[in-house]
Amino acid sequence: MTALPFPLSEEPDAATLEAARKRFAGEVHFVKGVVDMSGLPPDDRAEVCFAGRSNVGKSSLINALTGRKALARASNTPGRTQEINYFTLADSHYLVDLPGYGYANAPLDKVQAWQRLLKRYLSGRASLRRAFVLVDFRHGIKPVDEEIMSLLDSAAVTFQCVLTKSDKVRDSEQTRILAQVREKLSRHPAAFPEIVTTSSEKGLGLGTLRTIIAGLI
Repeated sequence: MTALPFPLSEEPDAATLEAARKRFAGEVHFVKGVVDMSGLPPDDRAEVCFAGRSNVGKSSLINALTGRKALARASNTPGRTQEINYFTLADSHYLVDLPGYGYANAPLDKVQAWQRLLKRYLSGRASLRRAFVLVDFRHGIKPVDEEIMSLLDSAAVTFQCVLTKSDKVRDSEQTRILAQVREKLSRHPAAFPEIVTTSSEKGLGLGTLRTIIAGLI
C-alpha cells in the first residue's frame, strides 16, 4: 500500500508525552505584545510561532497547550489579536502568538499594518525554529492560508499544518478534507511532511503537538 503524503503525526509513547507535558507545565509568562519589529525581544533563544486565519483558535490552542485558562487572550471577535504576543516557556524559550490574518474587525489601514508586521516577522526572525500554520479542520486550506504558506516558502521557514477544531468534523467528512489539505500542502516546499490534528476543547492531539515543540526547542 502506498503511504499517503503528509500523514497524520503519530502519538508518541507515554514517557515522551509525559516529558513534554512537564515542560509545558512549568512557568509560562506573557512577555509583551509587539506592534513593530523594533519591539521584538532579542533573538537569543529558540521560538516557535502560531499563525492562522482570524478566529482559527490560536489563543485557545496556546492556552490548552500550557494548561492555562487565560494566558493568551481568546475572543469570538475576529482580529482581536492585533499584536505579536510573546510568552516565555520555562524562562528559556518563546511561544509566539501572531496576529490573525485574513478578515478582521478593524479599519483597513490597521489590518494592512498587521499583515506587514506579520510578513516581516516571518521573513526575518533568525531564532524561529518552526511556524505552525493553524487551519480550521471544518474548512480546509483557504487561499489566504496559501498566501502565508507561500511567504514561508520564499523565506525558507519550515511550517507545519495544525488542523484545529477536529472534534467538530464528522468522521465521514475527515477523509475528504484531509485530501484537500494534502493536495494544497504538496505545492509548498517549506511544508513539514506531517499534519497534526487538534481540539483545544477536547484536548485531542495536544500531547503530540507538545512533543513536537519540545523536540524543536
